Amino acid sequence: MDQNARPNSEISIQRNHGGHILIVSYPLQGHATPLIKMANRLCQFGVKVTFLTTEFTLAKMASSSMPAGSEDEGIDRIRLASVPDGLEPDDDRKDQEKLAASIHKEMPGYLEDFIKKANNSKNKDDKVTGVIIDSPLTFVLEIPQTMGIKCATYWCSTPGCLVLGLHLQKLLEDDVIDANDGTPLKDEKISLLPNMPAMSPSEFTWCFPGDLSVQKSMFHFFQIVVSNMFSKSDLIICNWFNDLDPSTSSLDPNFLPVGPILNVEGQSVGSFVSEDSRCITWLDKQPPGSVIYVAFGSTSRFSQEQINEIALGLELVNRPFLWVAWSGLIRDGVSSLTFPDGFIDRVANRGKIVEWAPQERVLAHPSIACFISHCGWGSTMESVSMGVPLLCWPYFGDQLYTQMCICESWKVGLWLNAKENGIISGNEIKLKVETLLSDTSIRSNALKLKEKARKSMNEGGSSVKNLEYLVSQMKH
Repeated sequence: MDQNARPNSEISIQRNHGGHILIVSYPLQGHATPLIKMANRLCQFGVKVTFLTTEFTLAKMASSSMPAGSEDEGIDRIRLASVPDGLEPDDDRKDQEKLAASIHKEMPGYLEDFIKKANNSKNKDDKVTGVIIDSPLTFVLEIPQTMGIKCATYWCSTPGCLVLGLHLQKLLEDDVIDANDGTPLKDEKISLLPNMPAMSPSEFTWCFPGDLSVQKSMFHFFQIVVSNMFSKSDLIICNWFNDLDPSTSSLDPNFLPVGPILNVEGQSVGSFVSEDSRCITWLDKQPPGSVIYVAFGSTSRFSQEQINEIALGLELVNRPFLWVAWSGLIRDGVSSLTFPDGFIDRVANRGKIVEWAPQERVLAHPSIACFISHCGWGSTMESVSMGVPLLCWPYFGDQLYTQMCICESWKVGLWLNAKENGIISGNEIKLKVETLLSDTSIRSNALKLKEKARKSMNEGGSSVKNLEYLVSQMKH
């Protein structure tokens, strides 16, 4: 990375920069969605933007760009492009190891061809002047780098994980983790930065106690990602704002916190599943601050026993609820989601269950009281931006440390305690919902953080300045 500090003076906003930024996204929902939002946001600065992902992923996004019950025209302000992922049409793309291996093999060549074709176009506006690479794809950074094109990495995770990457070599040297598979060798929590919550080695993003082979793969993948990113990126784009984590934001002048990355009004968000916007009409009929919103992202998986306990908890709370219970939420090889006998009938007058929801619009709705979440970073930033308190239900990876930030650092949520068998009971859900909603300090903290997030995205705010700087660096 270029270590020359960028100017500290305020940057005047100019909306007609020119230039062509290529954004390359990893083919997963949690990656494509914020990068589509980023693309829409960059368009507001007068720069041409192309969003590139795999053919299979783009087809899924296109098929769901018209949300159920909506007349949304879809993505119409950015150019969408795709390349093959190297797999056969009938291959299982849920096999993440197989998909990652194929993309690692095929993506560099396809990306190089794509950029060369754009740069040789008769239309001079097609020339790629800057590239933003999703962090799992940092192995392709050398492609635009060797062409003399400005490169940025989009860091899709948390401030804590970014700092963890910076300290990785020291953790190895100090025998905090095993060099072979990342297994923690020490139990005590570690403070990586002042004013940052101490991190337990068991919360390191690659830790996967149930499967050492998966953990080893994740550990080596993390090593490769951060090595490529720090050595080959001109800039690192982060989905948070300065006031959320000042310590990390000020570590390096080339860290650009541009969050919260929210949707531009009127634009689609690149969902892989059709969003049922009719739930907004349902929310309109609920009292202010009354609805429990429940959603666990696209990667969390639960046993049928746990699904039953979630249903029980929502029934016991006796409040309106909106539950995103999509078909992929169930594990154990079960193809369809089922609910306890009579549950649907018993909650019919106060519950709404949907396959997928327009989450930003849901969280911004005045009827929402709290959010039961898996603590995915995108969902967390959306909740923070809307001032919604959280009940934390992390699944794996960086979600564990995000829970720590939510509950102990920002104090905008509570965690749920599992039983010895790993199941979170319906009674625990009821208790924590009632505790959360009766805690006025948590609500107050959430609203204060919301105001800081909004300030960062207003004209002259820190994130707007960083976006403007990003565009200025990539326009030629």
